[in-house]
Amino acid sequence: MGRKEISEMTFFNFASAIAIGEIAASLVVDDQLSISNGIYALLGWSLYTILMSYLDIKTLKGRQLLTGSPIILIKEGKILEQALHKCRLDLDTLKAMLRQKDVFSIAEVDFAIFESDGKLSVLKKDSGSSITNRNMYKVKNKLIPFPLEIILDGNIKKENLINSGFDNNWLIAQLQRAGIHSISEVFYAEVQTDGSLYIDKKV
Repeated sequence: MGRKEISEMTFFNFASAIAIGEIAASLVVDDQLSISNGIYALLGWSLYTILMSYLDIKTLKGRQLLTGSPIILIKEGKILEQALHKCRLDLDTLKAMLRQKDVFSIAEVDFAIFESDGKLSVLKKDSGSSITNRNMYKVKNKLIPFPLEIILDGNIKKENLINSGFDNNWLIAQLQRAGIHSISEVFYAEVQTDGSLYIDKKV
């Protein structure tokens, strides 16, 4: 496994380490297991692990099979719903992972990639991109202390809408400005600190 840290271990690395440890433990505590058979099993599994690690390093297909491939979750500011489902992630988990990267609003993200080791890599938008981004709809003279999610998977978060100081009429008007005629068309929407509305449509 080389110098990989525990946090960087793949499922195969983890399973191999457990298997080798189990075989070694059986050699010590199991009287019915002959030493020669135990050593053969230990050597066989160790060689198998080394071979798989070699394939992981030397071949692309082997690496994809053993460790998987990075998956783009947010592309050019757009949440890729199918990618979320493929990774078995929900929006709450995605937002928590973004906060660990000091990103407190999805509107700040240009690209987010779910790496094969389970970590999230984030590329933020340029400081001026949020002003011209087609998903941003500015509301004048409105400041909010922190971003609030208003729509989650086609459902209005009524408490957050009230806390933002806006109402349903305002929300519907903003959606219509964006060419959206039904809340069910929206996968995610949040009010930014400057009063602008970030909208992510369903695919």
